[in-house]
Amino acid sequence: MRISNYIPTLVAFLFAAVIALFGANLSSRAIESTSESAVAKQLKLEGYEWVNVEADGLQVVLTGTAPDETKQLAAQRAAGHIVDPARVINVMDIETQAKIVAPRFSIEILRNDEGISLIGLVPTAWPRDVFVSDLKSAASTGSVTDLLEHADYTVPDMWDAAMEFGLEAITLLPRSKISLSADSIIVTGLADSADQKRRFERALDDKKPSRLDVAINISAPRPIITPFTARFLIDETGPQFDACSAETVQGQARILAAARASGIEDPSCVIGLGSPTTDWARAVEAGMRAVQDLGAGSITFSDSEVSLVGTSALSASLFDKVAGELEAALPAAFTLYTTLPEPEDNASTDAVQFVALRSPEGQVQLRGRIGDERSQIAAEAYAKSAFGSNTIYSALRQVDGLPEGWSIRALAAIEALSKLDNGSVTMQPTSVRVRGRTGDVTAKASITQLLADKLGSGQTFDIDVDYVRQLDPILDLPTADECVARANDVINANKIVFAPGSTEVDESSTDTLDRLAKALEKCEKMEMEIGAHSDSQGGEDMNLSLSQARANSVLNALISRRIVGVDFTAKGYGEEQPIADNDTEDGREANRRIEFKLLGGDAPQDAQSDQITDTPPAENNENETPNE
Repeated sequence: MRISNYIPTLVAFLFAAVIALFGANLSSRAIESTSESAVAKQLKLEGYEWVNVEADGLQVVLTGTAPDETKQLAAQRAAGHIVDPARVINVMDIETQAKIVAPRFSIEILRNDEGISLIGLVPTAWPRDVFVSDLKSAASTGSVTDLLEHADYTVPDMWDAAMEFGLEAITLLPRSKISLSADSIIVTGLADSADQKRRFERALDDKKPSRLDVAINISAPRPIITPFTARFLIDETGPQFDACSAETVQGQARILAAARASGIEDPSCVIGLGSPTTDWARAVEAGMRAVQDLGAGSITFSDSEVSLVGTSALSASLFDKVAGELEAALPAAFTLYTTLPEPEDNASTDAVQFVALRSPEGQVQLRGRIGDERSQIAAEAYAKSAFGSNTIYSALRQVDGLPEGWSIRALAAIEALSKLDNGSVTMQPTSVRVRGRTGDVTAKASITQLLADKLGSGQTFDIDVDYVRQLDPILDLPTADECVARANDVINANKIVFAPGSTEVDESSTDTLDRLAKALEKCEKMEMEIGAHSDSQGGEDMNLSLSQARANSVLNALISRRIVGVDFTAKGYGEEQPIADNDTEDGREANRRIEFKLLGGDAPQDAQSDQITDTPPAENNENETPNE
């Protein structure tokens, strides 16, 4: 009875429990849905569309890929504003970030009379203070305005090389802008003259880093040319310019076009200040046409004075016709003077002359006639001031009756000679002849300007001056003998090594070969022999063959280093020219050598020594022959 009474109560309780559980489940699902919807809506409103929201009971799970960590945390905080932050589970990913690219580091150095300024961006780790200190020292200035910014990135490759070149450049150029970076350098500067411009360019070219793109732009102001000169002539060798000046780029182009049309292959003309008229180029062009019409002779423009000189072979009627046409064609500012020498049969045989000669060694001789003691003293003193007191030998003879102005013209001849490295100037009453060699590309034009100014109109002068690159002090090119001496000096100090019995240069001699290439890089237009010698160990034929092969190896090594100015010949001498006793080890070592010798000239006396050594053979190598 009791059990049956409790059954309805038990059933009712179980039913109530089931109802409660079902209600709780419905309530939980409602909370999940509400939380998920509310959080998703809020995130979308705040711009986090990339977030996926999923409720798991009371927890709100955030998934998706955030652009970065900052936005990931911001989305999590936004969800925490809708539901309890403890219920927010952040399982969002972060988008992979691209590698941050370092900025382009560069420095712009500006130097003028007020000092130096630095502008740009540099690496933080780079010793900037040291650079500024070195800059002050290199440029001899205490005024350096440092406007550099910095960034914490790795110092780029070649940055230090660029900075080192920048110090060299700023030391050399007092007025300049130098832009430096790890991949390129731009140098812009001013020079006081064309010669200084060439010196600057040469010095910077020698120092520029080989792995960087370097642009060098040095400009010089237009020179003042006094007198403003142009000289065109036609002789037995053809048409040529002794000197050419132009007042503008357009005028230069006009004169050069006329020169090329006359048959001059590579004419040059200096642009400068000092032209007597804006019609200069038109006048020079007219004068060149006149000489071409004559077929021989010369025309010289010295400021506003024009001198047309024919030859003794020309007919007077043709010369007068051409001279008249030229006078009509010349602008009003110019005055024409004409000279037609007498035919050779009627020419004077007077041997009156003054001669100044300069030898390749620098010795100067003065010969011929001079007017009086005072004029002789003046000529000798002028020569001593130009060439040095210890270089002058005078054999002048004082005579009466010399042409007017002879002493002044003698001084002009000495001055003309001073522009030559070697040569002669021969002065006669109506002509001056200059012959010689020079390392100054402007010497011919300078001599022309000098003689045109000193001799005046109607005078004939003949200038045959050759420019020789080896004599140019700016290029600093060595002579052939100096090249041979340099090569032998290198291998005297650093022997070229061959492995025992091998004809290949050992790797240990790479630095020696590099030094040889450096020593010979400025050598031009010369022939040089690479002679290889051996000791007397082994057979004579074998030693001759071995030495020839070793000479060939040195030749190939130098050719691979692009020494283009030297024409090498390799020759093996074997054992036939010993310089030491082959009965001793030291003597045999001395006899195994390389020697450089100038072909077509005498090699320096101290150019011989021992330069080849064999590396020691491996121990117990019983198969090695004595000379190997």
